Amino acid sequence: MTATASSLHPHLHLFALGTSAPFGRRVARHLGIELAAHEENEFDDGEYTLRVPAAVRGAHACVIHSLAGAPGQGSGERLCRLLFFVAALRDAGAARVTVALPYVAYARQDCSREPGEPLTLRYVATLLEAAGADVTVALDIHNLGAFQNAFRHRTVHLDGSALFAAHFATVAGGDEICIVAPDGGGIRRADALRQALAAVLGRPVALAFVEKHRDGRELSGDLMAGDVAGRLAIVFDDIIGTGHTMARAAEAARARGAARVLAAATHAIFAGDAAAVLARAGIDGGAVADTVQDGARAGPLFTVLDSAVLFAAAIRSLEDERHAGVAC
Repeated sequence: MTATASSLHPHLHLFALGTSAPFGRRVARHLGIELAAHEENEFDDGEYTLRVPAAVRGAHACVIHSLAGAPGQGSGERLCRLLFFVAALRDAGAARVTVALPYVAYARQDCSREPGEPLTLRYVATLLEAAGADVTVALDIHNLGAFQNAFRHRTVHLDGSALFAAHFATVAGGDEICIVAPDGGGIRRADALRQALAAVLGRPVALAFVEKHRDGRELSGDLMAGDVAGRLAIVFDDIIGTGHTMARAAEAARARGAARVLAAATHAIFAGDAAAVLARAGIDGGAVADTVQDGARAGPLFTVLDSAVLFAAAIRSLEDERHAGVAC
């Protein structure tokens, strides 16, 4: 990778670690720059070292790194590598460090439901701040309020509803549409997509949600609020993990007469046999963003949407603010 400065802002250095490089290159392309060069090396005993360029001194360094676990590299190790890199940038004299996280691991553990449960989102925030990060940028976080409260430094939250609205506007045709939240906690997220899609289409879009109760790994709840009969039902969530929550909602929509059922989520974790779980639920297709391994885990039923454009816009805005002297 060759370090190339932006013609507009020559003091922006954009990095992408490890397997996040393809996503980073898309962000760089949207910005009209190239990724900055750095070194990452692994030793036979499993330890890891890196090197950042001396050119970051006095500059704005932005690090792109998804914390979603990958084969041979779990979320904890990915977080550790990010912390090392942020600290190295600060030690090398970077004036400002922005962390751009396509996917934030450990964000679902944002409150203690039982005594002794860890607040892992807050711990991730504390570690990033201790390493020297000044700004954290994230897309469609699981719980926005918890995310904003976990950090003492500035956070920038990106809303992916416009991406999904633009996509589904092209596949909806003349169908009446209902956006379905797979549980009560996702109603606000689903309503944001409903509003965005209604604005694109210029006509009303309905909203529904499915009852869900969790007891350990067991899911229950039979009620569905909202009318999907004869409509295109789009089940929308932030994450598809095992696929069971999405599958329950899809089956509920189908049982209540939906003409077609599509599934959509920003983060395509697709753990285990999630793709097969959704296929058995009878979904007709869907869409995910490219935040986890470029959406490759989702399989052929899903269209992968480019979220790198959102990160590029946020990074450009942060850099413009810095050059305009806006306090961040």
